Amino acid sequence: MKIGCHISIRHGYAEAARTALREGAASYQFFPKNPRSLGVKQFDPVDAAACRAFCEEHGLASIAHTAYPVNLCVEDDELALVTVQSVRNDLEIAEACGALGVVVHFGQYKGTDVLAGYKRMILLTNRIVDGWAGQAKLLIENNAGQGNRMGTTLEELAQVRQLLAEPQKVGFCFDTCHAFASGLWDGKNWGAVIQRMEELDYLPYLSAVHLNDSVYPSGSFRDRHARIGQGMIGDNAFAELLRTPQLQGLPIVLETARGSSGGHREEIRHVRRLANNWQA
Repeated sequence: MKIGCHISIRHGYAEAARTALREGAASYQFFPKNPRSLGVKQFDPVDAAACRAFCEEHGLASIAHTAYPVNLCVEDDELALVTVQSVRNDLEIAEACGALGVVVHFGQYKGTDVLAGYKRMILLTNRIVDGWAGQAKLLIENNAGQGNRMGTTLEELAQVRQLLAEPQKVGFCFDTCHAFASGLWDGKNWGAVIQRMEELDYLPYLSAVHLNDSVYPSGSFRDRHARIGQGMIGDNAFAELLRTPQLQGLPIVLETARGSSGGHREEIRHVRRLANNWQA
């Protein structure tokens, strides 16, 4: 299990990888570019190649994350084109840096016909991966249920992937806070969640986990992360999740607030204790 955290690229891609290693991380997540913009970034290929080489040398796994404005259900044709170009740019940067893939949230449709929203999401995802020849995959993340309830169930995730023209280019990222907020996981039914993942053939395409506690209770549909063990999910539930055989070897990435040291070193150690020998 490769436990890590989100890292800033303020000082470049290679330095982000070095920072992750200093934090004691075995994996990390990064925004390939400004997370508040759908722009296309002309990145430094030398820096990206140095990042890839450093990660390979030290056994670091990484994932990238699309910008906040990305919505796979966007209806406006001009904005859809900008979105496709932005996410393809993310895939190119992720590939250059040696990342496993790029995490993107399940779409949020603004109209009343939910079926039209799913069709729009499939269309846009097909456009993003059409012609993509890299190894980095597009990783669809489950939603918390804020705004609408789209993307909160394993059934939706699995079916959307199956309906894509090239599903082999798309995988999943499972967010624990989102699953808790949506009611998919209530902190006590992890065995049932894993069983359903197996039934839906979800697990073979699960490439990463976002490990976040939740400020709000299960079924609240409110997405606000808490540090591990300091929220409504709690250490017991995380200990069970972290010991799941099917998750071993995956990047398990924290998206929580920094600790007293200014980073995530203490929290990474705490998560490792939960995974290895923690008892209630």
